Amino acid sequence: MKFVDEATIRVEAGKGGNGCLSFRREKYIEMGGPDGGDGGHGGSVFLIGDGALNTLVDFRFQPQYRAMKGESGRGRDQTGAGGEDLYIKVPLGSSVFDDETDEYLGDISEAEQVMRVAEGGKRGLGNTRFKSSTNRAPRKTTQGDAGECFNLRLELKLIADVGLLGLPNAGKSTLISSVSEARPKIADYPFTTLIPNLGVVRIDDQRSFVIADVPGLIEGAAEGAGLGVQFLKHLSRTRVLLHLLDVMPVDGSDPVNNFKVIEEELAKYSPAIATKERWLVLSKIDLLPEEQQRALQQQLTAVLPENAPLFAVSSAAGTGLKDLMNSISDYFSSLTEQALEDARALEEVAGKDAHRHSLQLRQNRKLKRQEGNSPRDEDDDAVAVHYES
Repeated sequence: MKFVDEATIRVEAGKGGNGCLSFRREKYIEMGGPDGGDGGHGGSVFLIGDGALNTLVDFRFQPQYRAMKGESGRGRDQTGAGGEDLYIKVPLGSSVFDDETDEYLGDISEAEQVMRVAEGGKRGLGNTRFKSSTNRAPRKTTQGDAGECFNLRLELKLIADVGLLGLPNAGKSTLISSVSEARPKIADYPFTTLIPNLGVVRIDDQRSFVIADVPGLIEGAAEGAGLGVQFLKHLSRTRVLLHLLDVMPVDGSDPVNNFKVIEEELAKYSPAIATKERWLVLSKIDLLPEEQQRALQQQLTAVLPENAPLFAVSSAAGTGLKDLMNSISDYFSSLTEQALEDARALEEVAGKDAHRHSLQLRQNRKLKRQEGNSPRDEDDDAVAVHYES
């Protein structure tokens, strides 16, 4: 299945119908008065959330949308029919921008949520409207107004309960393949994951949640280095972030320093995302002797926020995975209505941070292209995603 997380469309509302110039003409009535009817209003364009969609790929093949125009008025005071409104289905998690001004217009986050993106033109008036005591036979009418027309940019953020983040080769893909039916590419070299992956973790018949894996981050990711920054916006739609930390990196780097690198990049990208519920997960723990495990946990506890959850797992050996998944499920079950409301508010702020950061990167790339340093905009590429349960 092809997944496209960005698309540009053109929407055009319908023109209002023109007013009619007409006079009453009947047998035995020589000087009939004006009877020209008004035109109909033009149709507007709306976006509507559809929970069955999870990609913007269709908009690559059909980028133009136009609502119906209103009919012109007719004689005998007949008003023209209004143009039918146009409803465009978009997946949940779609952010809408004016592509020309980069103005943020809003998010579609709930099923059946409706957003008007182009208003139909107002109707024209027939000559009946201009009849008065001093002007019994007006010949004045008005034309219908043109409908609004915009180029819109749609950006889709994956909706997942849990997001995985960490350096390349931290074990994110192995973890998601161990706890769900998702089968991302796994190998022992950096940047194996080039696309986001989603998996459904089923605890039992009544409990399940969606987990998302994004490409690994590197130092400087917030400024556009590496691949992960292209997908960091997806983390704004998650409730819990799992920071996977490789306890024995293949490059021999210090795990504690690696932890600080990712934390700093996350804070640079979005302060709101950095304040989300975040758990530290020590990955590949089976490669480290118990004494070194305890020493590393003590070092990390010193730099972690107070009472921050810390887990140690081995996806290859299956160690600690059940405890981690059950803890996540229990956390979601314990959330109060107020906590959920706070989480939704934080998601909105995080989304705005992501929008602002994406705009800044877009402007930086535009300047580089003008200088001849960057020939193309990587964010316009289509990528593939696997969504399995």
